[in-house]
Amino acid sequence: MTARSVGYARCSTASQKTDAQVAALREAGCAVVFEETISTRVKEKDRPQLQAALNAVVEGDELVVVKLDRLGRTQVEVVSRLHQLQEQGIHVRTLDGLVNTKGLGKFAPVLIGLLSGLAEVERSLIQERTLESIQHRRSTGGNLGGRPKTNQAKERLVLRLRDEGCSYRSIREQTGLALSTIRRIISEQEAVSC
Repeated sequence: MTARSVGYARCSTASQKTDAQVAALREAGCAVVFEETISTRVKEKDRPQLQAALNAVVEGDELVVVKLDRLGRTQVEVVSRLHQLQEQGIHVRTLDGLVNTKGLGKFAPVLIGLLSGLAEVERSLIQERTLESIQHRRSTGGNLGGRPKTNQAKERLVLRLRDEGCSYRSIREQTGLALSTIRRIISEQEAVSC
Protein backbone atom coordinates (compact mmCIF):
# COMPACT_ATOMS: atom_id res chain seq x y z
CA MET A 1 0.00 0.00 0.00
CA THR A 2 1.34 3.41 -0.99
CA ALA A 3 1.86 6.00 1.74
CA ARG A 4 -0.50 8.95 1.51
CA SER A 5 -0.45 12.55 2.60
CA VAL A 6 -3.61 13.50 4.51
CA GLY A 7 -4.30 17.13 5.30
CA TYR A 8 -6.14 18.78 8.17
CA ALA A 9 -7.25 22.43 8.10
CA ARG A 10 -8.93 24.32 10.92
CA CYS A 11 -10.15 27.85 11.57
CA SER A 12 -11.44 29.09 14.92
CA THR A 13 -14.33 31.37 13.96
CA ALA A 14 -17.02 31.50 11.29
CA SER A 15 -15.57 34.79 10.01
CA GLN A 16 -12.40 32.92 9.02
CA LYS A 17 -12.20 30.53 6.07
CA THR A 18 -10.17 27.36 5.60
CA ASP A 19 -9.93 27.91 1.81
CA ALA A 20 -6.30 29.10 1.85
CA GLN A 21 -5.22 26.25 4.13
CA VAL A 22 -7.02 23.65 1.98
CA ALA A 23 -5.45 25.04 -1.21
CA ALA A 24 -1.96 24.98 0.37
CA LEU A 25 -2.47 21.42 1.63
CA ARG A 26 -3.63 20.21 -1.78
CA GLU A 27 -0.67 21.94 -3.43
CA ALA A 28 1.60 20.17 -0.92
CA GLY A 29 0.34 16.81 -2.22
CA CYS A 30 -2.57 15.96 0.08
CA ALA A 31 -5.08 13.81 -1.77
CA VAL A 32 -7.55 14.07 1.12
CA VAL A 33 -8.09 17.16 3.26
CA PHE A 34 -10.32 17.29 6.31
CA GLU A 35 -11.46 20.77 7.30
CA GLU A 36 -13.53 22.37 10.04
CA THR A 37 -14.33 25.68 11.66
CA ILE A 38 -14.26 25.12 15.39
CA SER A 39 -12.99 26.99 18.43
CA THR A 40 -9.63 26.13 19.93
CA ARG A 41 -11.45 25.78 23.25
CA VAL A 42 -13.33 22.72 21.99
CA LYS A 43 -11.75 19.51 23.24
CA GLU A 44 -10.01 17.25 20.77
CA LYS A 45 -12.60 14.47 21.08
CA ASP A 46 -15.31 16.95 20.05
CA ARG A 47 -13.57 17.93 16.80
CA PRO A 48 -15.12 15.54 14.25
CA GLN A 49 -12.87 16.41 11.31
CA LEU A 50 -9.68 16.14 13.37
CA GLN A 51 -10.84 12.73 14.54
CA ALA A 52 -11.64 11.77 10.93
CA ALA A 53 -8.16 12.85 9.81
CA LEU A 54 -6.51 10.89 12.63
CA ASN A 55 -8.61 7.83 11.76
CA ALA A 56 -7.72 8.15 8.06
CA VAL A 57 -3.94 7.91 8.51
CA VAL A 58 -2.21 4.56 8.91
CA GLU A 59 1.39 3.50 9.42
CA GLY A 60 3.63 5.08 6.78
CA ASP A 61 1.16 7.89 5.98
CA GLU A 62 1.84 11.54 6.59
CA LEU A 63 -0.48 13.97 8.39
CA VAL A 64 0.03 17.49 7.02
CA VAL A 65 -1.06 20.74 8.68
CA VAL A 66 -0.30 24.36 7.90
CA LYS A 67 1.03 24.98 11.42
CA LEU A 68 1.58 22.70 14.39
CA ASP A 69 -1.02 24.48 16.52
CA ARG A 70 -3.77 22.96 14.33
CA LEU A 71 -3.17 19.64 16.16
CA GLY A 72 -4.11 20.76 19.68
CA ARG A 73 -5.20 23.45 22.10
CA THR A 74 -1.98 23.57 24.11
CA GLN A 75 1.69 22.84 23.59
CA VAL A 76 1.33 19.76 25.78
CA GLU A 77 -1.55 18.43 23.63
CA VAL A 78 0.38 19.05 20.41
CA VAL A 79 3.52 17.30 21.67
CA SER A 80 1.45 14.40 22.98
CA ARG A 81 -0.22 14.10 19.57
CA LEU A 82 3.20 14.11 17.83
CA HIS A 83 4.42 11.39 20.16
CA GLN A 84 1.34 9.21 19.59
CA LEU A 85 1.55 9.58 15.82
CA GLN A 86 5.28 8.78 15.87
CA GLU A 87 4.59 5.60 17.85
CA GLN A 88 1.98 4.59 15.24
CA GLY A 89 4.51 5.11 12.44
CA ILE A 90 2.65 8.14 11.10
CA HIS A 91 4.72 11.11 9.96
CA VAL A 92 3.79 14.74 10.59
CA ARG A 93 4.70 17.68 8.38
CA THR A 94 3.89 21.35 8.76
CA LEU A 95 3.79 23.65 5.76
CA ASP A 96 5.61 26.37 7.70
CA GLY A 97 8.66 24.07 7.63
CA LEU A 98 9.09 23.70 11.38
CA VAL A 99 8.30 19.98 11.56
CA ASN A 100 8.86 17.13 9.12
CA THR A 101 9.24 13.87 11.00
CA LYS A 102 9.61 11.89 7.76
CA GLY A 103 12.45 14.16 6.61
CA LEU A 104 14.14 13.83 9.99
CA GLY A 105 14.25 10.06 9.73
CA LYS A 106 15.92 8.58 12.81
CA PHE A 107 16.16 12.05 14.38
CA ALA A 108 12.34 12.42 14.59
CA PRO A 109 12.17 10.81 18.06
CA VAL A 110 14.92 13.19 19.20
CA LEU A 111 12.87 16.20 18.05
CA ILE A 112 9.73 14.88 19.70
CA GLY A 113 11.70 14.13 22.88
CA LEU A 114 13.03 17.70 22.89
CA LEU A 115 9.54 19.11 22.36
CA SER A 116 8.22 16.83 25.12
CA GLY A 117 10.90 18.15 27.47
CA LEU A 118 9.98 21.74 26.63
CA ALA A 119 6.29 21.00 27.17
CA GLU A 120 7.08 19.44 30.56
CA VAL A 121 9.09 22.53 31.57
CA GLU A 122 6.18 24.75 30.49
CA ARG A 123 3.69 22.67 32.51
CA SER A 124 5.99 22.84 35.54
CA LEU A 125 6.33 26.63 35.21
CA ILE A 126 2.55 27.03 35.01
CA GLN A 127 2.14 24.94 38.18
CA GLU A 128 4.80 27.00 39.98
CA ARG A 129 3.17 30.29 38.98
CA THR A 130 -0.23 29.01 40.11
CA LEU A 131 1.13 27.94 43.51
CA GLU A 132 2.95 31.27 43.94
CA SER A 133 -0.26 33.14 43.17
CA ILE A 134 -2.24 31.07 45.68
CA GLN A 135 0.41 31.55 48.39
CA HIS A 136 0.50 35.30 47.73
CA ARG A 137 -3.28 35.58 47.95
CA ARG A 138 -3.30 33.57 51.18
CA SER A 139 -0.60 35.72 52.76
CA THR A 140 -2.30 38.97 51.75
CA GLY A 141 -5.84 37.84 52.55
CA GLY A 142 -6.84 37.83 48.90
CA ASN A 143 -9.67 35.86 47.36
CA LEU A 144 -8.77 32.24 46.60
CA GLY A 145 -11.67 31.65 44.28
CA GLY A 146 -15.37 31.99 44.08
CA ARG A 147 -17.26 35.12 44.81
CA PRO A 148 -16.20 37.01 47.89
CA LYS A 149 -18.59 36.60 50.80
CA THR A 150 -20.71 39.58 51.77
CA ASN A 151 -20.21 40.99 55.21
CA GLN A 152 -22.95 41.59 57.77
CA ALA A 153 -22.85 45.36 57.30
CA LYS A 154 -23.60 45.01 53.58
CA GLU A 155 -26.33 42.48 54.27
CA ARG A 156 -27.96 44.86 56.78
CA LEU A 157 -27.69 47.68 54.19
CA VAL A 158 -29.40 45.50 51.55
CA LEU A 159 -32.26 44.68 53.96
CA ARG A 160 -32.65 48.32 55.04
CA LEU A 161 -32.73 49.56 51.43
CA ARG A 162 -35.31 46.92 50.54
CA ASP A 163 -37.43 47.89 53.57
CA GLU A 164 -37.26 51.50 52.32
CA GLY A 165 -38.78 50.31 49.04
CA CYS A 166 -35.68 50.34 46.83
CA SER A 167 -35.73 48.07 43.78
CA TYR A 168 -33.21 45.27 43.36
CA ARG A 169 -31.42 47.28 40.66
CA SER A 170 -31.24 50.34 42.87
CA ILE A 171 -29.80 48.22 45.68
CA ARG A 172 -27.25 46.79 43.24
CA GLU A 173 -26.16 50.29 42.21
CA GLN A 174 -25.80 51.41 45.83
CA THR A 175 -24.02 48.31 47.16
CA GLY A 176 -22.12 46.95 44.15
CA LEU A 177 -23.47 43.47 44.85
CA ALA A 178 -24.75 41.12 42.16
CA LEU A 179 -28.52 40.80 41.77
CA SER A 180 -28.29 37.10 42.64
CA THR A 181 -26.54 37.99 45.94
CA ILE A 182 -29.16 40.61 46.75
CA ARG A 183 -31.96 38.12 46.05
CA ARG A 184 -30.23 35.52 48.23
CA ILE A 185 -29.86 37.93 51.17
CA ILE A 186 -33.50 39.01 50.95
CA SER A 187 -34.86 35.47 50.53
CA GLU A 188 -32.77 34.21 53.47
CA GLN A 189 -34.16 37.02 55.63
CA GLU A 190 -37.72 36.25 54.54
CA ALA A 191 -37.19 32.55 55.38
CA VAL A 192 -35.96 33.47 58.88
CA SER A 193 -38.92 35.80 59.41
CA CYS A 194 -41.49 33.09 58.59
